[in-house]
Amino acid sequence: MLMFRRSPLVQIETERLVLRPPEHQDFAAWRDLRFASVDFLQPWEPVWAPDHLSRRAFMNRVHWSRRAIRDGIAVPLMLYRRTDGALLGGVTLDNIRRGPAQTGTTGYWMGAPYARNGYMREALNGLVHYAFTHLNLSRIEAGCLPENTPSRRLLETCGYKYEGVAQSYLQINGRWRNHVLYANLRIDRRGKTDAG
Repeated sequence: MLMFRRSPLVQIETERLVLRPPEHQDFAAWRDLRFASVDFLQPWEPVWAPDHLSRRAFMNRVHWSRRAIRDGIAVPLMLYRRTDGALLGGVTLDNIRRGPAQTGTTGYWMGAPYARNGYMREALNGLVHYAFTHLNLSRIEAGCLPENTPSRRLLETCGYKYEGVAQSYLQINGRWRNHVLYANLRIDRRGKTDAG
């Protein structure tokens, strides 16, 4: 299921997807998908910088991605459909902490035309498997807005369990917002809960 591209970069292959770090030649596809999905994405994301969709901002993202993977602090990946190479969205394992924590935080986005087709579930399951088996993490965290029912369902179907609410957790769409917090544990003895 998992394959490596070249060190230190990562490539994860699932049934329908290839997950890999962004590269310079991905700019146009990324810009076009983000632009076409602006109304779909902005309610759930921090306010975009004025140059968010610029080539320069994307090139900075590419360079940050390479450094983050090399330094072991994040694994930022873009989702490509295997059949036609279409860019679908992105998923990141960020804020990787070692030592006694052995944890990281997942974030993700999906282009509007590809939402609700199970692609993100497949990508997130692939990333979780990679994090537990190749990075030897013990815990993967995620948070989302309480009213984001599709995101909450996604996390729950990927093995994340509700843990509580963080007050004023992130600035989303220009306002400090509470988030529901989830965690996926490599060895989870908590069982199924109805909380959340």
